[in-house]
Amino acid sequence: MPRSTQIVLDGCTGEGGGQLVRLGIALAALTSQPVEINNVRGNRPRGGGLKNQHVAAIEWLARVTDADVQGLSVGSKSVTFVPRRPPSELFQRNISIRTESGASSTLLVLQAMLPFLLFASTETSDEPVVVELSGGTNVSFSPSYEYFDQVLAPTLEERFGVRIERELKSRGWSLGPLSRGSIVLKVWPIARGEKLRFMPPKRLTFPDSLAVKGIDVSIIAPMHSHDKLQETIVQDIGALWPGADINLKLIEDSCSDARWSVLLVAHSAGGIRWARDVLTSAPKKSKGYDRFIALLSEKLCKELYDEVSLGGHVDEHLQDQLICFQALCEGHSSFPRDEKGVAEAVDGGNHTLGPLIDAMGELHVGEARMRREKTGEPFGHGSTHAKTARWVVGEMVPGCEFYNKGDVVKGVGFSVE
Repeated sequence: MPRSTQIVLDGCTGEGGGQLVRLGIALAALTSQPVEINNVRGNRPRGGGLKNQHVAAIEWLARVTDADVQGLSVGSKSVTFVPRRPPSELFQRNISIRTESGASSTLLVLQAMLPFLLFASTETSDEPVVVELSGGTNVSFSPSYEYFDQVLAPTLEERFGVRIERELKSRGWSLGPLSRGSIVLKVWPIARGEKLRFMPPKRLTFPDSLAVKGIDVSIIAPMHSHDKLQETIVQDIGALWPGADINLKLIEDSCSDARWSVLLVAHSAGGIRWARDVLTSAPKKSKGYDRFIALLSEKLCKELYDEVSLGGHVDEHLQDQLICFQALCEGHSSFPRDEKGVAEAVDGGNHTLGPLIDAMGELHVGEARMRREKTGEPFGHGSTHAKTARWVVGEMVPGCEFYNKGDVVKGVGFSVE
């Protein structure tokens, strides 16, 4: 898989933000390929360029791969990364990274590190890699710690057999008073020579497979709002999903009216989860609280309902975060986000939640039409982030194949010998 020629990515392509940078550098470090990214975050206002969390992640990956790096500074519009050491040479088992700004997202730093960590097995140790990340845990335009803990990490565990223990030590916000948080993770790398393998969800008859059986609610908001906020959310969920179990999973005082973080996670009988969350501040006038809470709850519950109603197997934000792991795993995998994608990736189109992909990652091509996609530009179903992620993977992992608008992926079976 490694190539000696340098891969050049235009940072204005597709979504044109930090995701392109994180994914491109992550795959370069993992596969020992040189990459140059120009026009970094070129579609972002105020000129784009590298942010604190990008610099923190790339600095660590450069150090552990002994990479030659150019352009590694906050605001840089171009970065070149030439790694020399594979993940199998990561002998350090305790890692600590502190972002320069307390408001920089630790979860975005982790996005760039995680593929490398998953393949950082050594011949002498099967111990986990312990990572402490210091920075923001609830940051605007970034996954929250709760989303990672309740949605992304469990999906990686259930669908790819990944093992990650995680703990929130303290919370760090991009809203309200200055703060710095900390998360600690234990990541068990895949054994030498082993590969990620996709494990499909349970085979249940449609639409039972996608029926919402329960919803987890996590509320981090000022204490005075808790009773009203809980009551309103429970009422709104009940109106949209009568009979669904409601679990108040986390109720926590944010200690500031500027900090309101709410996450809803819907679960299906077939093991599918969808989520929607919000990070916002309350109006400064206290008399507006009831109206603010009503609008927050109504909007959040409706967004989750609309997401679930698409009939897919993932939500918008989960889909693009899984594409990297689909590319690396052995065989075929599928995470469609709507009914059309599901219909093209299930048994003969008969709407069972038994994808064409079996437990061994084998695809029964004769049972459905399979259209190979070209990867020269962002493509496929889903958000602009998902389309851009497929394009980056196509550039960095050329052996990966995409079918049916990207809803079916044939990974390369990456392993470290």
